[in-house]
Amino acid sequence: MRYASIRSMDISNGEGVGISLFVQGCHFHCKNCFNKDTWDFNGGKKWTPEVEDKFIELASRPYIKRISLLGGEPLADENLDGVLNLVNRFRLLMPEKTIWLYSGYRFEELDERRKQIVSLVDVFVDGRYIDLQRNISAKWKGSDNQRVISIRDSLQQGKVVLYCE
Repeated sequence: MRYASIRSMDISNGEGVGISLFVQGCHFHCKNCFNKDTWDFNGGKKWTPEVEDKFIELASRPYIKRISLLGGEPLADENLDGVLNLVNRFRLLMPEKTIWLYSGYRFEELDERRKQIVSLVDVFVDGRYIDLQRNISAKWKGSDNQRVISIRDSLQQGKVVLYCE
């Protein structure tokens, strides 16, 4: 896995103060994507054990309430192993903190491997960015077609349950 950047204090990609990992690589190429620099799977920097340790160290600060994984596309085939390892490690070390995952995949489109990852996160923001549905006042998403989903509630009820309206 490769990554574009780590935002060590972020208030825009989830609830509360968190840190955000922008993974590198995306196949969707949404029109007017705000982060085109993350499309190239060969761009960015290599995700190493040392970088992951630093990310975990940043996340362990007491005022950090969540991590957010976005990109690029965290659920691209090329990123699945790295994202799964990070989510598992974070969940084990800091179960009281939340995980937000942003993806162009819709919840209903997820295959078993992607479902495995999404089942470990708290909030899943799904759907590709659609420029014609852009909404700058929408909370935690860029376009009206996207959904901010509570994964725990969705898994318990067997249907998509929104985290917020």
